[in-house]
Formats: sequence, C-alpha cells, structure tokens
Amino acid sequence: MLQVRRDREIHKEDGGWFVARWHFSFDRYRDPRQMGVGPLRVFNHDRLAPGAVWPMHPHVDVEGITYVWKGTFRHADSLGNEGILQPGGVQLMTLGSGAEHSEQNASEIEPMEFLQLWILPQKPSLRPGIQQRHFTQEDRTDRLLKVIGPDASDPVRVHQDATVYVSRLSPATAVSHDFRSDRGGYLYLIEGRARVATEELATGDAVKIQDGAALRIEAVEASELVLVDVPLRFTPVGVWAR
Repeated sequence: MLQVRRDREIHKEDGGWFVARWHFSFDRYRDPRQMGVGPLRVFNHDRLAPGAVWPMHPHVDVEGITYVWKGTFRHADSLGNEGILQPGGVQLMTLGSGAEHSEQNASEIEPMEFLQLWILPQKPSLRPGIQQRHFTQEDRTDRLLKVIGPDASDPVRVHQDATVYVSRLSPATAVSHDFRSDRGGYLYLIEGRARVATEELATGDAVKIQDGAALRIEAVEASELVLVDVPLRFTPVGVWAR
C-alpha cells in the first residue's frame, strides 16, 4: 500500500534562523496519523540560515542520521567529536545511553540544508558513538545507493534492521526496490519530478510504504531522492518503551 503525501501537506516550521519540514510528529508538532513508519520515527528536512547554530541538545536511545543536501554542515557533540560534512555526506550518531550534539551551518554567507532521520535501535542504552562517510554525486547517479544498513559490511552501520538509500536519477531513468510483506518504508523526493505507480511526484512530495510493495521510481526530470526500508513490526526499547 502506498500513501502519497504532498509537500503542502507536510508540517512546516519557521524559526527565523531555520525553516523545516517535519514529516512525522516531532517536538511541538503532534499528529497521531503521522507517527512514523516502524522504527523510523523522525524525518525532517532542515534549512539553516548562514552562520546558524542549532544549540547542543541531548537525546537517548536514538540512531540519529544526517544526510547533507546543500551547503556546509558542521557537527559538534559531547563526546568531543567535531567536523565538517559537505553535500553527499552521511553521519550516524548512536545516542544510546545519552549524548548531546549540535548542528551548525559552517558558512557565514550560504544557507545549508540537511535531512535528519531518527531510527529507534534494537537495544537500549547502546554506547554513544559516531560514524561518517562521504558519497559523491557519481556514486548515487542512476542507482539506489545503500548508504546505511544493519550489517558490518555496510558503509554506515545502524543498530536496527533498516536500510537507507540515496539516488540521483537522470530523466527517463528508473530504479526499483521490493519491500517484503512485513516491511515498509518512506520515499522522499528532495528535488525534481518522478513517477511512482500512477502518481507523479514533485519536489518535496513523499510516499509512505506499508505492508510490502514493489516500488518503481522513474524520473520525469533530474531528481534526487531518499528511500528508507524498515520492519513494520518491532518492539520499542529504552525510553521509547515507557
């Protein structure tokens, strides 16, 4: 089953120094119809003004994923890590037993955009840590590029049976992904126009996938997308189980 969500239907938050689209219930936005898909509980598209800093803040029992779309992203955390990610950069921070982090626009003149996903882990109170990889535009062109997965051999490993793909599709190019009957996911068109089944998607549109589906995505024009594959049935752990 596919549920198309148009850009205009997704919650918009404007804080002045940031503008965000919160796809699922997050912070003060609450919608019982939009609580995520399986262990995917947060999917945000954040835009930070030049020089903006999202102050250091804590999380527990979350696999926090960042995908840099535009600009220069600076990270800092309470574990002593800091650094820069450019477009195509992927970061996963295991916040497990508890840690703080900060997202920042490293440029004083250019805006910055990134996607932030939260996936709930399989075990509570994991040791906090960070993983980072950079992928080029060529890496993801005309293919579904796996950037995060559950196996030790995956580029970035997540503590959940979940997979994240990114892709840049040329016009008239198509990619496919099969979801098992016990799995679902989320497709987000960051930019462009594409067809999924009988629907045409435009920039900012998304598709919620439930109870298995054979998904074919064909670009109408040059398109950038993110696709997440997760189990639909799982047991929340840690603070999420309370």
